[in-house]
Amino acid sequence: MSTHFTTALRELAATAERVATELEAEMDAALELVRATVARSGTLFFCGNGGSAADAQHMATEYVVRYMRNRRAYPAIALTTDTSLLTAAGNDIGFENVFSRQVEALAKPGDLLVIHSTSGNSPNVLRAAEAARAKGVKVLAFSARDGGALRALADHNVVIPTTRTDRAQELHLCIEHVICDVVEQGL
Repeated sequence: MSTHFTTALRELAATAERVATELEAEMDAALELVRATVARSGTLFFCGNGGSAADAQHMATEYVVRYMRNRRAYPAIALTTDTSLLTAAGNDIGFENVFSRQVEALAKPGDLLVIHSTSGNSPNVLRAAEAARAKGVKVLAFSARDGGALRALADHNVVIPTTRTDRAQELHLCIEHVICDVVEQGL
């Protein structure tokens, strides 16, 4: 059985090594977007579907509560958590609008929408990016494969070079934890 674990961990390590080598500039730019937003007391909005929704919630919590250090709370909201809002919007205006409607209501220039989407093609995250752009809110996208249609809608992209959803999500979280750690250290 240990062969399964060794194979999986080596595959993850190989993908992480590729990301470290090939995406340094993209990760630095993502860090700067988040750092600048937090420094000006803008709000970080996070969204995604499925496992990416869980990642969005996870990261919003790290900013509001803390990651590695006790410090002031940073404004962050996961657009994936309000079941009443999600079900009402899904029923009344369509699931493709569950995030964009919240962006329309809550986001303002100086905020940052962080989208998690391994395909980059989910209609609800695409509409969220469009809504953010219409309000003058920057968009940071974490995706995989070729970045999908989201790539063109985001101000900045971190595209993990893999077709595996799980590996992309694991590395999204790793990168975002590093960003959160650096932000905490610097503010």
